Amino acid sequence: MELATEHDARTGHGGPTPTEPESEDDFHGFVVARSAVLFRGALVLTGNREAAEDLVQETLERACRKWRTIAAKDAPDAYVRRIMVNLANDRWRRFRRTVPHRDGADRAAPGDQYGQVDTRDQLVRALQALPMRMRTVVVLRYFHDLSDDEIAADLRISPSTVRSQLARGIGKLRSQFPALSGPSPQQPTEGIR
Repeated sequence: MELATEHDARTGHGGPTPTEPESEDDFHGFVVARSAVLFRGALVLTGNREAAEDLVQETLERACRKWRTIAAKDAPDAYVRRIMVNLANDRWRRFRRTVPHRDGADRAAPGDQYGQVDTRDQLVRALQALPMRMRTVVVLRYFHDLSDDEIAADLRISPSTVRSQLARGIGKLRSQFPALSGPSPQQPTEGIR
């Protein structure tokens, strides 16, 4: 028995190393802490609950396989978000022409007391109509609260490209929702001094 243990110690074989259980705990903690945020982002990127669940699951599966490398990075959140965005882009390219667009067959009747649900549904559909990069920039800004520099680093584009994509995306969304395009009540309408 001692001989086998000594061999394992010399060759590095045998059982998990002391850092493996810690790595698993780190990943589990990451999943518990960040899966809801990832799901919200995936839902907006995909526009479909089932597709969002699949996207998050596949993202976390890939992250789990590389967790030691990801955990060693300065920003594991950004790395995992990048995995999710890449997977969403791949899916978008693959299924863009094969999935028919539904024209609101499941919308509530006008005057329904659940009008906010309709507005949210329309917003998600409008986001789906944006080009993928533009949609990704809008989602990362407004659903993940990232700055221009953080988005630029995640997507490997310049901050000025982020700002232009964001401005164009918001402009397109506002053109589809003119009643909602006024200033937000939480945001000051005048400059801050």
